[in-house]
Amino acid sequence: MYTNIMIAVDGSNESLEAVRQALSLVARGLRAEIALVNVQEPASLLELATQDSDAIAAAAVEAGEHLMAAGAALLDAAGVGYSMEVVLGEPSTVLVDMAEQLNADLVMLGARGMGAIESVLVGSVSKAVIHRCTRPVLIVREPEQPDADVSEEEDEAA
Repeated sequence: MYTNIMIAVDGSNESLEAVRQALSLVARGLRAEIALVNVQEPASLLELATQDSDAIAAAAVEAGEHLMAAGAALLDAAGVGYSMEVVLGEPSTVLVDMAEQLNADLVMLGARGMGAIESVLVGSVSKAVIHRCTRPVLIVREPEQPDADVSEEEDEAA
């Protein structure tokens, strides 16, 4: 079964839903090591040529840790241990590589639908991970929220 779960966390509601789903598995008795992973885009050549590369790397790590803070807080509140990794690179490539490095039994990531047409599609990073990763991948979508207009109409009808 799943003993090493890697969760890609980018600060989005969808990635936090992936953390919640992992917590749901743990609540049902799954015993697993959880690794939160955030991928930061590498600095451009211009940035590297004109700025301190160590400062740029430190800023990227700090940004990644900030984006994982809400996911870490959920795990802390549940008393579930975890590790955190901030990695620089192209997101789908890094996530596939990290799944191998961490020996993940399951890779979890959130998928965003950006509009009416895109909402039926899996995001480009998610899609790339699904196609390239040799590990099981679970794509998590944020639960749909009922429209306020529909709820108001139902209340008025009652």
